[in-house]
Amino acid sequence: MSQLVPPHGSPTLKPLLLEGPARAKELDKAKKLKKVPLTSRETGDLIMLGIGGFTPLEGFMGKADWKGVVDEMKMPSKNGLFWPIPITLSADKALADSIKIGEEVALYDPEHDEFMATMTVTEKYTIDKAHECQKVYKTTDVEHPGVKMVMEQKDVNLAGPVKVLSESYFPKQFEGLYQRPAESRKMFEERGWSTVAALQLRNPMHGSHAYLAWVAIEVCDGVYIHQLVGKLKPGDIPADVRVKAINALVDKYFRKERVAMAGYPLDMRYAGPREALLHAVFRQNYGCSHLIVGRDHAGVGDYYGPFDAQKIFLEIPSDALQLKPLCMDWTFYCYDCGTMASMKTCPHESKAVIDDNGKYQGGSRLLLSGTLLRKLMSEGKPVPAEFSKPEVIAVLKEYYDNLEEKVEVKLHGAATGNVKK
Repeated sequence: MSQLVPPHGSPTLKPLLLEGPARAKELDKAKKLKKVPLTSRETGDLIMLGIGGFTPLEGFMGKADWKGVVDEMKMPSKNGLFWPIPITLSADKALADSIKIGEEVALYDPEHDEFMATMTVTEKYTIDKAHECQKVYKTTDVEHPGVKMVMEQKDVNLAGPVKVLSESYFPKQFEGLYQRPAESRKMFEERGWSTVAALQLRNPMHGSHAYLAWVAIEVCDGVYIHQLVGKLKPGDIPADVRVKAINALVDKYFRKERVAMAGYPLDMRYAGPREALLHAVFRQNYGCSHLIVGRDHAGVGDYYGPFDAQKIFLEIPSDALQLKPLCMDWTFYCYDCGTMASMKTCPHESKAVIDDNGKYQGGSRLLLSGTLLRKLMSEGKPVPAEFSKPEVIAVLKEYYDNLEEKVEVKLHGAATGNVKK
């Protein structure tokens, strides 16, 4: 019997991906159905439904579940099951009006010219997009990339169960990294792990990320470095470069029997606290018992406090999740301590001063963040040696040196330390 934490809301995973003859038959049918085009975010959500990452969901949410999730993080259709972010599909009004309730449609990815699924439409409804943004993202500012995604959704939401036909380009492009929940669970069991801490990454691993992973290994059987390989906002480092940088660090500085790496196919929503909860839900499905929640988890700009993603775990019911958060304080390199430290352990409070040549000039704490690292690298400025391992910096330097068009990276409070805890 498995010693791993069970999937969310179900004793077993519930993948919706068809394979073999069943897939071939459904694909032939899909080609004869009305096509509903998908956005990149919807495609990622659909793949997660397919591989069981969104267990126990059976498709895209109807209005009652949309409202329950937005307002109370509960799904009425599943006896109040905890769920933190709505999983919805939208279509333009003309197409939605042409579809009858009970009709099957084909879900189509226009970017990659591929049929992704079939869906039986059980409901058509409109939503208050601003209400969703305010409740889920805590803002209606369209400068927020997640809010922008919601506000650009089509006019009508379509709900219904899906039969998934494809995992898109992810298995091929990220061969050896992309992983289904059934595969991660099998791997953990083969390694004899029962407690597994997931480390969410959308940036290359700088010193703070590595420190958090090492701390987690001290209290769990292993750490699961779980990278997002879907789409990011402009200025973020693309997945293939990030994978190369993380591999360079893990290969040299981690015990192989205590670390595993994988990728998952979602786009970032940048929903801060609510997205941290979604990360917890699907990491439980992947077999993880813990999620590392550090500073500004899944945040963007100054929309969230640096520890709001930790606080929200204290606000949900104690039985909402079986996975538990590993809440970590702000971490940094301390020149007086001579090592990585955190605000819980380090008594030296002055901020380190680094000159334009990346040389240390005095002070104690060098605050590390992915945003600051991207800014330094994109502007061609030297990166202090204490920021990350040289193997990581070498990979990133090669990327930025060959980047033809650079996006301005703006520093925010959570990246500089100019915030109240």
